[in-house]
Amino acid sequence: MKVICEKYKEEMDAEEAVCRHGLEYCKFRTACLIHFIGKERKPEKEKIPAGIIGNSMVPLRFDKGGGLLPAIVQDHESGQVLMLAYINEEAWRKTLETGKAHYWSRSRNRIWLKGESSGHIQQVQEILVDCDEDTVIYRVKQLGLAACHKGYRSCFFRRASEKGLQVIAEPLFDPKEVYKK
Repeated sequence: MKVICEKYKEEMDAEEAVCRHGLEYCKFRTACLIHFIGKERKPEKEKIPAGIIGNSMVPLRFDKGGGLLPAIVQDHESGQVLMLAYINEEAWRKTLETGKAHYWSRSRNRIWLKGESSGHIQQVQEILVDCDEDTVIYRVKQLGLAACHKGYRSCFFRRASEKGLQVIAEPLFDPKEVYKK
């Protein structure tokens, strides 16, 4: 059986067909019959500058948040919320350019590459933008043990209850060992 990729006008034997759309994965998914037989190349294997369309950057409304917008960070496989951080235009641009999550550190008053100290980098797999263009969700592959600087997988490791805050997770590393400050 032969299959045809509409974008590249390629005809391939179904047994050997592999899609090469790369970063255009979603855009051409329905036009490429290769996807219907499950032979598409998975986009995770390449650097994904998730918010870039062509050569232009997806606009966000930084004017609405005083220059900072919230970035909710989720594990791309499990959907677990790992953290909440803030981005400014420079952090947004660096994230799109590198495929690694960059944020604005309010405590340090500077751009921050997540994992620059710990090595626990966040590789962006997908970016969702809300209807008002003033909040984003980064769906990431968390490289290293954890997202939280206190050693937990998620920054949301406590539950509010009648007794106050209760720790509901185990730390994955000792921050004193990792950060050595």
